[in-house]
Amino acid sequence: MTLPATSSSAAEHMARAIQLAKQGWYTTRTNPRVGCVLVNAGQRVGEGAHLKPGEPHAEIHALNQAGALAKGADAYVTLEPCSHQGKTPPCADALIQAGVKRVFVAQLDANPLVAGQGIKKLQAAGIKVVQGLLEDDAKNLNLGFNQRMLTGMPRVTVKLAMSIDGRTAMASGESQWITGPEARADVQKLRAASCAIITGVDSVLIDDSRLTVRTAEFTSLYGFQQPLRVITDSRLRIELNQSILQQEGQTLLATSQTAATANPQKIEALKAKGVEVLIAPLLNNFLDLTQLLKLLADKGCNQILVEAGASLAGAFIQANLVQELQLYIAPLLLGDAAKGLVSLPNLTQLAAAPHWQVNDLRAVGKDWRFLLKPLASS
Repeated sequence: MTLPATSSSAAEHMARAIQLAKQGWYTTRTNPRVGCVLVNAGQRVGEGAHLKPGEPHAEIHALNQAGALAKGADAYVTLEPCSHQGKTPPCADALIQAGVKRVFVAQLDANPLVAGQGIKKLQAAGIKVVQGLLEDDAKNLNLGFNQRMLTGMPRVTVKLAMSIDGRTAMASGESQWITGPEARADVQKLRAASCAIITGVDSVLIDDSRLTVRTAEFTSLYGFQQPLRVITDSRLRIELNQSILQQEGQTLLATSQTAATANPQKIEALKAKGVEVLIAPLLNNFLDLTQLLKLLADKGCNQILVEAGASLAGAFIQANLVQELQLYIAPLLLGDAAKGLVSLPNLTQLAAAPHWQVNDLRAVGKDWRFLLKPLASS
């Protein structure tokens, strides 16, 4: 089968592969997002994207579509073809067996099980490999996966919403809703693309939050699963009737050994509801967030979203664990008695204040959304 005629530009073929990879933006979860295009005699003869862990990778879908036309073709792959046996066979072997002539690879795989081995296997079979085409665009597909593979830590985004005077809730705790429906819909996209969502028990008790993706645009996607919901609760204060414990998908509650030992019946009741209870170490009488993130990385979490109150959001920021801040500003005033945005109790000097770079600013309905990345303190 031959796909519609296209330009012979290598960059255009790789751009198409990157576009295909985005089909798995909300569904690949623990795996990287990957796209593949096969081109024979200037024609695209096969395309594919990886959509769901445990199912065929992008290269296999493209090879299946191309059939016999894969022989002598050029393959454009956004990520180095895997060379090891995982839940699926090695894609490098499949490309070799299909008889492709050249393989264009945008990004080397950061996974130490691959990390150049896929390219070596292709080259050993006599296949020419061209590396680095649209590499930056390919890396942006998998910022969380790359970080987890290289550092053992997931990528963390903190989402916050505030009034123009920097307040997040009334003194009573009332906060629904500061932002408008368009901003809340935008947060659904952020949730849907996350492997896990972390919140604090105070937010659960006050807002009875569910932390689920509810937009059909995402929940109807093939392979979509609700993100893992993670509640930090060092003193085990959660109530068993909270809405977050009744939702589809998995919930993990991180608590301390002291609290778990003192409340064995509550622990068993949570487990009976399907909640995974994780005993996390304490640091200065609070859950050690670095260790929590490492434990989540061990579960395959690439991208973490923090949706929490001032204390937990501030703790992540002060521990230098945040790679992106997604801030929504609503055009209303809540007054000086309302609750502030983040708690930074150890910040005493202006020179030590966390500095952020604005990478994107746009209107979302009546609100404004800032995407910020941390800079070193001046």
